[in-house]
Amino acid sequence: MLFNILLTVSDALETKPINEQPNSWRNSIFSVLDSSHLSTFILAIALIVYGSFRALDHDKAKDFASSYKLLFEPSANEQVSPANVIETIHAIVFPLGASLSLMIMFFYFDSLQTVFIICTAILSIMGFSYLLTPCCQMILRPCSNNTKISFGIFGRHTLSEIVAFSLSIALVLIWIITGHWFFMDVIATGLCISFIALVRLPNLKVSALLLLGLVIYDVFWVYFSHYIFTTNVMVRVATKEAENPLTTIARMFNFNRYHAPKLSLPGKIVFPSMQQQGRFSLLGLGDIIMPGLVLCFVLRFESQKRIHSLHNNDPLSFINRLTYFQCCLLGYCAGLLAATISSEVFKCAQPALLFLVPFTLLPLLLIAHLKGDLHSMWSDPFAENNETSSTSCKLLDV
Repeated sequence: MLFNILLTVSDALETKPINEQPNSWRNSIFSVLDSSHLSTFILAIALIVYGSFRALDHDKAKDFASSYKLLFEPSANEQVSPANVIETIHAIVFPLGASLSLMIMFFYFDSLQTVFIICTAILSIMGFSYLLTPCCQMILRPCSNNTKISFGIFGRHTLSEIVAFSLSIALVLIWIITGHWFFMDVIATGLCISFIALVRLPNLKVSALLLLGLVIYDVFWVYFSHYIFTTNVMVRVATKEAENPLTTIARMFNFNRYHAPKLSLPGKIVFPSMQQQGRFSLLGLGDIIMPGLVLCFVLRFESQKRIHSLHNNDPLSFINRLTYFQCCLLGYCAGLLAATISSEVFKCAQPALLFLVPFTLLPLLLIAHLKGDLHSMWSDPFAENNETSSTSCKLLDV
């Protein structure tokens, strides 16, 4: 539920100019090349690609650690952090939980904004420390043998994990002090990569069910919520700013002259335009994470297929050379481009998943059918290593 709060802060792609003027369709489409859109486009793709390969490395490390301890240290208790599996019931409930979180933020944002900031800070520290850990391991390798230090009830952690955690705390504090969009985006990247790398979709059936449910959620709250609530709930929550806790603390100690900048929750990626001052592009984390989970799933499927299956000698050589990951990534790029063009043409927020999900899922289903993998991918793609039924995997707490 805590991550739902961040994930549903914004699930729409929007472009906001400071002064909107009537533009032709040609000018609207040309403005897709604006630096704010290009920056958002590049960052979204980079997060999905890196998060997917980080998940693959995480699974390989988990398998290696399990095999090593089974052979040499059967009594060892420490394990690589398990992944979280989204099951069918979670896929059904997730859009409902996201809607509930959105409603809570819409009606009670002012009274619960301190709670939202605290939850955001905790999740941001955890997510960004996970992102920084490999970099810290590489830098500290000459002066650390990767031994774990005991911290009592807080468990055992390596020096690189401690440094990454400390840097993450410093980053969140800088974001709170400055309220700058850049630090908010940096925090959002950690949340995206952590979610993509640590959450698993077990099969294509659950993937399709989750994405279709989120499309309905996205379309309703972007297109139809103003008929019920007289305002666009999604955009209203996405652009809502919380009072800085430093201001609250200053007021408690009668420092009324100090006013820290208000904070926008990092549930979105925001980039300002270099061509037009006051213009920015906004993309919700859900529009990166949810398609990213599908790309992570097909990357793991292809990795397992290369290990456990023989090469397919089907005469459709082009289809065989095209990987599922490439197919889904190209579809995601096309969907993001379509959503951007739509937001420019209609000059309003668009439910990006309405474009991203069909462009990602339909090519995947077609290629899987042509390659003969659709049946196994749909029901139980990881049966050979019993990944879906492994007791080492925890269920995702929605």
